[in-house]
Formats: sequence, structure tokens, C-alpha cells
Amino acid sequence: MSHGFSIGVVGGGAAAVCLIDALARARGGPGSITVFEPSPHLWRGRAYQVDTETLKVNAAPDDMSVRAGDPGHFERWLDTRDRVAGVRQGIDTRSGVRFAPRAVYGEYLEQSAYTALADLRRQGWQVNLIGESVEAGSRTADGVELRSGQGSVRSFDYVVLCVGGDGPKDVYGLATAPGFVADPYPILGALQEIGDQDHITVVGSGLTAVDIVLSLAVRGHRGRIALVSRRGLLPGVRQRPVPFTPRHFTRERMRSLARRGRELSLRELGAIMRAEFRDAGADLDAVVSGMMRADREDPVDRLRHDLAEVDSPRMGLRILRHAVPEAGPDVWPLLRARDRARILRAHHRTVMSLCCPMPPDSAAGLLELFAAGQLANHSGLRSITPRPGGGFDVVAAPGTGFTTDKVISAVNAARSRIPTAARPLVSSLTRGRAASRHPHGGLHLARATGRLTVDGRPDPRLYGLGDIGAGTLFFTWGIPSLVDRSTDIVAAILDHAEGLTADRSEDVLVAT
Repeated sequence: MSHGFSIGVVGGGAAAVCLIDALARARGGPGSITVFEPSPHLWRGRAYQVDTETLKVNAAPDDMSVRAGDPGHFERWLDTRDRVAGVRQGIDTRSGVRFAPRAVYGEYLEQSAYTALADLRRQGWQVNLIGESVEAGSRTADGVELRSGQGSVRSFDYVVLCVGGDGPKDVYGLATAPGFVADPYPILGALQEIGDQDHITVVGSGLTAVDIVLSLAVRGHRGRIALVSRRGLLPGVRQRPVPFTPRHFTRERMRSLARRGRELSLRELGAIMRAEFRDAGADLDAVVSGMMRADREDPVDRLRHDLAEVDSPRMGLRILRHAVPEAGPDVWPLLRARDRARILRAHHRTVMSLCCPMPPDSAAGLLELFAAGQLANHSGLRSITPRPGGGFDVVAAPGTGFTTDKVISAVNAARSRIPTAARPLVSSLTRGRAASRHPHGGLHLARATGRLTVDGRPDPRLYGLGDIGAGTLFFTWGIPSLVDRSTDIVAAILDHAEGLTADRSEDVLVAT
């Protein structure tokens, strides 16, 4: 390509790593790429900082590769690291699956990013890393201008928003209360002020809450621990992998329907999934029934049952756990608006608890704490209020109230919430009609390209990757989803840039 072009990337976490790797593999350009990231955790994001090895990723290595079309990329990196370090970490004793420590995955992200950037430099790209936030953006006649927190303005041909998710939500307004931990990550720092005998209340019961409880246990915490939430739903338990290749519920089929402008009803979607289950000899009705019972069953009994099913030959949950992250982002935009709203309202938390399960060893650790009476799980959470003399009063389901010494928030930010740090930028883009908010969260995107859209019109200069597309896409933050969307975005940028170059060449020929 004779004319270089510039790409600005807002955010330097896992999404940006996937994007940069896809760009390096695409062999387009050369041009320039500038990454803005004010945090000291470049490439690691909030989830993969240097922290205790107790914290594990909750997926096997082949689901954590940042390299499109190469699911073994992370596993090979781990094998190389094992040989150097002389130790193999993260093998789950019950399933045999490797769940790497999150800090180790952060190393992988760092090395993958710098390897891809070095590859881009060898291809002739200019690479800039800027440790500043982006406070505002505006669409220009032929690109996008970004203003950083220090006031400098830079122009780009293309901009990709990789702003990630927000931190835990302070639902009960406890930010200034002594003994309240607003953000549990990094765990090593968050738990420093907690005494071994303190009664700890963790607000939430998802994967973050599991991280906190297991980290306390490893530290030798002897005080009582309570999980409190509205529903009390615990994550599912990941089963031993069994090879499975979908035949009906596939990305290719969903993308084909999208190209034809098809809209799917829930009935049609159910028929496709039923065909998938039928061909695999699985029972869809049993899985659906299990989902419907989630709020009626005792969460600890359900956890115990899930752990007992780790080696089950039944394929139902395995199919669901493969299908939702794999094809879910392509299915979601095809559904009717009222059906999407219904799923978010009634089933989102249940689907996520099933499709984002914890490692079996983690489940076993929780069950030991429950059995010992050290850990309790309370639903129906109503209020948490600071006590004048220290500590907190907690009120949950009728008849359930207690005092606690410390409260740790593990409440995920609402999907509809733009990350706090990105709000000034998003507000400036929406005011300038360069972006539009989606009623179910994030910004409107074109599914096939990741382009920001306003009134249904995609902008070839502006893109969103990750949680910024939470309303358009159902599953936005898993690594496979980030990898898929990254390849779409890179292809869209390169196609547009090559089209502009061809137009300029034709203009030159006409002029001469």
C-alpha cells in the first residue's frame, strides 16, 4: 500500500492485545498505530495484574489464545514457560484441565503484545504507546481527532475503542465507610487490612466472589465469610472436556442469516439448538429445565451436584458452554428486540453462571468451606449499612440479618454502564453524533465489522471492541469473542484503507 494510514487504539488491555495480534498477522499497511493506556497495567487490564497465584483463569488454554485460527498459541507459550521455570502450574486435579494463574496469563498478554508490535515494526509500521487517558473525540472530514488528558490533540484515520469494563459497583453507597473494600483487585493489596478472625461479607456470588473467598482461605483466614446477593446464584462448574464440533448452531450459519437480513424468533433459535442437541445425543429439555430451576434450588446443593457431574458423559452443558461464547455474538443481533430484552431481564445471569463456570478444584474448595460452617451464602440482600462504632449491619432475606467487620464488593458493573474512565470520551462522541448509546448497554455497533453506528449507519472510521458493544452483542468479553471481533475489525479497516488508496490511484491516473 503506497499511502500509510494511522490507527488510534483507546485502551491497552486484553482486547487491544487481540487487535494488535490480528493486525500483525494481516500483513496490511504499513501505517502507524498509537495505543493510549493511562494505567500502569499495560496489556494486563484489571483482571490479569500481578497478583496471588490462587486466582485462576476459568477456561482451558485453547479458549484463551489471542491468536486467531491458532487455539494452541497460549498452550505452547505455557509449555515454553514451564521449561524455563521448571514448574507446571494450574492443573485441576479433578478434570485434568489446566487453568493458568491469571498473573501468568497477564505475562502471556504482555509478551504477545510486544511480539506483535515488534512484528509490525519489521513490516514498516510506526508504533506509539502513550500513557495518557483519552478525554474527548470528534469526527472530522477524513478521520477522528482524540484529545488526551494532558490536552494534546492527535488525528487518526481510524480509531478503535477498547475501553474494557468498569470496576465493581458500589450498590449500597459504602465508598467512604471504614472497612469497605470497593475493588478486590489486586487481591494481595485488597486483603492486607483484613484480620484473620474478621467476619467478612462479600457482596456478590459470581466468579469475583469465588476469587475472594478462595484467596482468604489460602491466607489461612479463620473468621466467618458470608456471600450476600439478591439471588444467591453461584457459578456452574466446568466439566472435563469432550471433543465437540457444532453442526447447526455455528457462526457461519448465523452470519449467513445476517447477510440475508434474516430475523430469528426464539422458536426458530430453539429449533436450531434442538437439532444440535439431537445430533449429539443430548437432552436439551434437561438443560433448559436445569436453568429454570436455578432460582428454586439451594445454591450449595446445586454446586455439589455440578461438581459431581465433572466427568459425566452427558453432552448438554458442554454444548451450551461451547455454543454461547462461540456463536452467541452472531446470534444476538438476529433476535427480535423484544426477545433480547426478555432474555436480558429474565435469563442473563443464569446463562452467564452456566456458560462461565469455575474450575472444579475451586468448587471443591468452596464446598469444604460450606461444610465446615465457615462460609455461608445468603440471597435476598436488602441493605448494608455502616455501624457507628465500626462494622456493618447486613439485612438479607426475611429473618436473615447479621453484623460483619469488613465488606468487600464483588458486584460486577451493570452491562448498561460505560466505564467511568471512558465516559468523557463517549459523551463527546455521542454529542457530536459520532456514536449512539444502545438501550441495553454500550454503543450501537455493526455486528459484522465492529463499526460504530448512528441511526443504523456504520462509520468506517470508528470501531468498538469488547464491553463497549454490550448491547449489540450478547457475549463481549471472553477471549474467543475478542479474537473474532478483532479479525473483523482489522479486515474492515484494511478493506476501507485499500479502497481509499485505489480511489487515489485512479484520481492520479485521470489527472495525468
